[in-house]
Amino acid sequence: VDQFSKCCFMDCQLYEFHYINENKTWTEAQQYCREKHTDLVTVTNMTDMKRLINISAGKMKEAWIGLYDETHGNRTWYWSLPGVEFDESETNWKTGEPNDGVGSKVIYQNCVIVDKNLKWIDTDCQSSNHFLCYNDKVILIKEKKTWKDALTYCRDHHHDLVTITNMDDQKWIQEKVKNASTDYVWIGLHYAWTLHFWFWVSDEVVSYENWASCPKMDDCDMSGAMETRGRHKWLEKKDSETFNFICSKY
Repeated sequence: VDQFSKCCFMDCQLYEFHYINENKTWTEAQQYCREKHTDLVTVTNMTDMKRLINISAGKMKEAWIGLYDETHGNRTWYWSLPGVEFDESETNWKTGEPNDGVGSKVIYQNCVIVDKNLKWIDTDCQSSNHFLCYNDKVILIKEKKTWKDALTYCRDHHHDLVTITNMDDQKWIQEKVKNASTDYVWIGLHYAWTLHFWFWVSDEVVSYENWASCPKMDDCDMSGAMETRGRHKWLEKKDSETFNFICSKY
């Protein structure tokens, strides 16, 4: 039984964040998150930070995130989650950070915490802090299937083919599809030929769109796929083509 209380303070469609109010070193926190959730949190856009600031104000102490540096000297930051690149243009360092501490004695501070305002601070990886885990609600299936077979697989083994309702969801999926073995991946977007409109298999309204060009509206047996390279745009593809695909877990 988990004896430590957890506050889930971000819950969107594709991933959720958890604040764990137990003191652990960065490595211990990483191990905990990987065993009980997915990993320490990866913050890949400022929208995540703004949402966390709005919800977590006054509710959390300084907490580890999944950002670390393996070197002693030239800074090269990495996210704990494999395959996600660190983007210098989307950082949220507190003024003066990262600084390896203060004073004449250099102490290598190779791990990162966030303060109550979600500003990033480098600190000693062996210090004890609360931490932030997240659960990933989507999974890339690196098997080649038709759209209908992909849909069946997702519904039999997970929940459904993925639905993308906003730009944040799109960015999250873009990171996933970079590891695909095909040029496109199926998503849960299908064309109703008799009604002449596109729809998500989850019954969500197609409000956010990311088409490479206006999709055809005069052909049957078409579904939506995302580019795994380039700009990760959506294209209509024949259902009979075979690609990797993205499932939602729940």
